[in-house]
Amino acid sequence: MSAQRVALALGSGGARGYAHIGAIEEIHARGHEIVAIAGSSMGALVGGLAAAGRLEPYVEWARSLTQRDVLRLLDPKWSAPGAIRAQRIFDQVEQLIGDRAIEDLPIPYTAVATDLHARREVWFQRGPLISAIRASIAIPGVITPVEMNGRLLADGGLMNPVPIEPTAAAAADLTVAISLSGTRLPQEPSAPAREAAPPSWREELVDRVRRTVGRTVEPAEPSLLDELRISDVIGMSMDAMQGLISRFRMAGLPPDVLVTVPVSAARSLEFHRAAEMIELGRRLTAEALDAAGH
Repeated sequence: MSAQRVALALGSGGARGYAHIGAIEEIHARGHEIVAIAGSSMGALVGGLAAAGRLEPYVEWARSLTQRDVLRLLDPKWSAPGAIRAQRIFDQVEQLIGDRAIEDLPIPYTAVATDLHARREVWFQRGPLISAIRASIAIPGVITPVEMNGRLLADGGLMNPVPIEPTAAAAADLTVAISLSGTRLPQEPSAPAREAAPPSWREELVDRVRRTVGRTVEPAEPSLLDELRISDVIGMSMDAMQGLISRFRMAGLPPDVLVTVPVSAARSLEFHRAAEMIELGRRLTAEALDAAGH
């Protein structure tokens, strides 16, 4: 197996993005050279650290995080236009990469963000690396958006969950894309489900109030929504949208090797599961490269 030059497209997907680290490790372990990186959201973060040569200290830090550490670092601010500022995380990343400029990185790099007002992609290929990462990783409703150059910027995965296009001009032998959106299982139907509409939320609310006032002995069965947090709902919504978008976009520009990380592997904000996700990314990348003969 000869060494090859790899263009790498790293997808969005929250904490599942730790799988990108395992993918990069596996590519390097096979003697391949990464000659270009593009990323959206968590893909922009991991890809930026890799392009700057600062991935190893980040991995050491990420592996040490507990669930309590993650909650403290996310720094919730419920009054902001996004539940989480995550400034402490970005402070840690900034300590690792300093004031590096994208155009000075040893590996060509693109961070993809979304301009919410113009409804278009923004590719960061020049300027401060930390600013580009911060813009790309702003998950709507979860992490506060960024105002930059007159633009309101949010998660690049809104429009380009697996950004292959920025790597198209790279002098690479093959393109490897890492999707964190999973794929529809073969046994799952792809046609729309046709069902009767249940009672409205108003009727359910009135029914609950009646049972409460009437001191009903039998407690109401908990609904699915009772068990979900806001971040889970937003995360699942983003996963559903990004899975569809990425399939359509990759149909027009397919990668040579596609690594698919299941949506069920981790929730978007489970950043305490670094070790598990890194190993999963490495294993899935090895399987994909073996199948493609690389």
